[in-house]
Amino acid sequence: MGPRLADIARHAGVSEATVSRVLNDKPGVGSETRKAVLTALDVLGYERPARLRQRSAGLVGMVIPELDNPVFPMFAQAAEGALAQRGYTPVLCTQTPGGITEDEYVELLLERNVSGILFVSGKHADTTASHERYRSLVSRRLPIVLVNGFAPEIPAAFISCDDREAGRLAVDHLVALGHTRIGFTSGPERYVPVRRKLEGYHAALRDHGLDGDDLVELSLFGVEGGHAAANRLIDRGVTAMVCGSDMMALGAIRAARQRGLRVPGDFSVVGYDDSQLIAFTDPPLTTVRQPVHAMALAAARALCDEIAGHPVSHTEFVFGPELVVRGSTGIAPGLGAGAARTPDGAAVQGSAL
Repeated sequence: MGPRLADIARHAGVSEATVSRVLNDKPGVGSETRKAVLTALDVLGYERPARLRQRSAGLVGMVIPELDNPVFPMFAQAAEGALAQRGYTPVLCTQTPGGITEDEYVELLLERNVSGILFVSGKHADTTASHERYRSLVSRRLPIVLVNGFAPEIPAAFISCDDREAGRLAVDHLVALGHTRIGFTSGPERYVPVRRKLEGYHAALRDHGLDGDDLVELSLFGVEGGHAAANRLIDRGVTAMVCGSDMMALGAIRAARQRGLRVPGDFSVVGYDDSQLIAFTDPPLTTVRQPVHAMALAAARALCDEIAGHPVSHTEFVFGPELVVRGSTGIAPGLGAGAARTPDGAAVQGSAL
């Protein structure tokens, strides 16, 4: 059933003649009035005539590692919305073990004449991988933006979270709760974000006069990796863990519970990302929030500016993380209820943390 002029006119607050002029793309209608009529058409569920549909400014590729970690769909959704608002049609490329590789996705995107590519936690974050693939794209004058994983030899814009500060925030919080045996786990050390978190972890421990050299257990990203690392660190006497992702933190909590430990009564866990639904886990997870939405908008804006020919600084734009305290961290065992520590490590009573 086609649109009824009377319904559209009533909803837009204009005459039927005005609606007819807009639908037939006739001149003589102000931009605000035209916008009101098209909005009414959309709201009432009518399809716009082909000549009035917004034309895509072009395709933009978005290559992300996988969708199992909820933080990546969060990023993709925010970036897709920002790109669509600027008229670009995003092409989402997700990688799975044994599936299409990043390089194969790039070839497919180039065949489709994309206007630019956004890489999230890609090979650029791997210090052992060749970065020639990115330099080759830049030499072809294809705009690219890289998220989470700075490589200074690639002449492109980078969007990152301050991973060193993330490691510091987690350690400072646990030390304030009286913990002195604090373990660390994340993915393989060859990845830039892992190295930076580890640097922040060690720096914070040194600031508090603590040593964590024997309390680092790098594993695989994901629940299983966190579970395995937690078992090994618990054997070394840790009472708390800093994890490189929320998924690893959930694995650590599972390992602790399987060994009869209470979380947070006997064992505290801090995650990283603050992905969706993490506030509703049991217990609600204390985590370091990565500002995914702000980073996604910045990445989309930088890519669109590059595509439009506006110069973008080929440097790293760093966004600050935020500690979100929930229910997976508590006073260190043995300190007693209400006991905590000041930043210099002295035990105090009745601190409200």
